[in-house]
Amino acid sequence: MHKEGSRTETINLILDTFNRETSYLEIGTRNPDHNFNRVSASKKYSVDPGVEFKKNPVDFKMTSDVFFDKFEKREILSESPKFDLIFIDGLHLAEQVDKDIQNALKHIKEDGFIVLHDCNPPTEWHARETYNYRYSPAGGIWNGTTWKAFLKWRSNPEISSCCVDTDWGMGVLSKTNNLGKGLEHTNPFYEFDTLNKNRKKLLNLLSFQEFKNVVATFNSK
Repeated sequence: MHKEGSRTETINLILDTFNRETSYLEIGTRNPDHNFNRVSASKKYSVDPGVEFKKNPVDFKMTSDVFFDKFEKREILSESPKFDLIFIDGLHLAEQVDKDIQNALKHIKEDGFIVLHDCNPPTEWHARETYNYRYSPAGGIWNGTTWKAFLKWRSNPEISSCCVDTDWGMGVLSKTNNLGKGLEHTNPFYEFDTLNKNRKKLLNLLSFQEFKNVVATFNSK
């Protein structure tokens, strides 16, 4: 069943809440036509090492770790100290996603957002750790273990978060915008079956329309 919304619509919906020129960073771009080129931001920057899309027509042909290291040293983008929105869709393994979130939190504006792709894998096959294990009911689709990193930050009292139920699950994190209550960690070992039985609560799962209603409250401030 087709779900309302998409990754691009979710990102643009958030960017539209800012009454100013916006700065957008995308980690894990692959083919820019799939999302990056359709994002409506005043300034946009893309990062990808080119593993999955050899043409790799991005701004920074490197891993996110290298990018953030150079960015912190002011070796690149010295004129852009903070971003309004950082979209993380790089290596879909929890440890790397967690590292990307930590780096992103240091470089978003106080009222900025971090958005994660692949936070709501429908089955364990989609949430497998090994991308190359292709002969499964999920076929070539791989959400990886991004959901575990998202769930970890859901239980951080300093972060507000939700997951938009579209496009494999769009996790949204903010330091200052109210996206819903945080989570008292009830799945400390990150078992998929526990996630599967409690998705709405654990992910703070919202339909695209419900998320639009939340975002509307930012515009009314």
